[in-house]
Amino acid sequence: MLVAVVMLFVVGAMAALSIDVATIYTARSEAQLAADGAALAAARVLANSGATSDPNSLTDSLMANAWTLAQAVALQVAEQNQVGGAKLTAAQITLTGPGGTSTNPTVKVSVQVTNLPTFFARILGTRFLTVAASATAEAYNPSGANAQTGTTIPVAPLCVKPWLLPNMDPRDLTGATNIFSATSGAITAPSGLLGWTTPPAPPPNPPTRLKLVCNPPNTTNNGDCSTLPAPKVWQYYPGDPASFPPPTQALPACVPALTTAYEQSVAGCIQTPIACNSNVNIDTSNYGNARNLETRNAVNCLTHAAANRGDQVDVADAPSPPFQFQAGDDNPIPGLAGSDVMVSDSLVTVPVFDSSGGATPTVTIVGFVQLFLSPQGTAVPFSGHMRTTVINLAGCGSGSVGQQPILGNGASPVAVRLISQ
Repeated sequence: MLVAVVMLFVVGAMAALSIDVATIYTARSEAQLAADGAALAAARVLANSGATSDPNSLTDSLMANAWTLAQAVALQVAEQNQVGGAKLTAAQITLTGPGGTSTNPTVKVSVQVTNLPTFFARILGTRFLTVAASATAEAYNPSGANAQTGTTIPVAPLCVKPWLLPNMDPRDLTGATNIFSATSGAITAPSGLLGWTTPPAPPPNPPTRLKLVCNPPNTTNNGDCSTLPAPKVWQYYPGDPASFPPPTQALPACVPALTTAYEQSVAGCIQTPIACNSNVNIDTSNYGNARNLETRNAVNCLTHAAANRGDQVDVADAPSPPFQFQAGDDNPIPGLAGSDVMVSDSLVTVPVFDSSGGATPTVTIVGFVQLFLSPQGTAVPFSGHMRTTVINLAGCGSGSVGQQPILGNGASPVAVRLISQ
């Protein structure tokens, strides 16, 4: 009888160890996944808000407004997760932030569940257990870090569009003002450039719409880059397909169909990362007027704006910046039209090259600008001239030469990464 009683407790203890401990570890993993996802989502909101491109965002209202948006998204993401078979509630989630610096803010998400039910451990008097997990994510903008420390880790974003922009501030039509410092990578004048939108201008040639530079005036041979013209403000050189290889899969279905490598590179996601301080080639071909038509077709396909019903920069719900984006009627996700969204196909990253010595067939990347194409959701005209809004800026700086870059995790030059768990 004594052995039987002892064996009862032994079997109960072993069952508690084998089943309840496994349950605890499973719940702990679920809590960690919820914390990781919520922290990354909040950091992505901070990255897309434009706050990381403002070195004073921690002391002005930009970061405060962005943090409000980030908290809402983090809670929404975390509450979609289950821990121990039950969805998380707001009371079980703690958000801390923004930490770090203005250009590299961090978000910490803690998850704690105190009422995880036990099974066999109840024999020993333990009815509930507690599991907890935390994660810290960072929105990493190298321009701020480099400007502060002199050395930093560079970035290498994916899905970079084959439009090589000279390092010229679009607000200065003389071309005398740079976007980035080639030495430190710092944004030369973020105030006013962040959120800058192409101003309306009378047709046919608004001076600061994003457009091809290889368009000699008063000629019929537009698109000839065989002889490179001098750099001009907010006018791009086409990237060579060898440096910007077109994607071979996940291409959008477009009307008309996109048949050239250039069109596919614009509408699709180039999987080759473009790194800070790397050398890339300009396409020195003569495409004639076809290049502008290809740009129009590819951009309208990418932004779902062919019928003037593409995504927009939403300026009604919050100041801009921080930025919010509104899905257009032709957004491909069913039921999303009219809703605020965290990302959009209209968000693109464009490389900026060192134009201090003019334009040569091979240029060096000194930074990236993230643009929202067609911010009013309207189609690009036949001229191929695009209206843009500046959402983010990320400089490289000479201090990052030779260092292993952070590979891109999307179409943003501001990397989002977990820095602790």
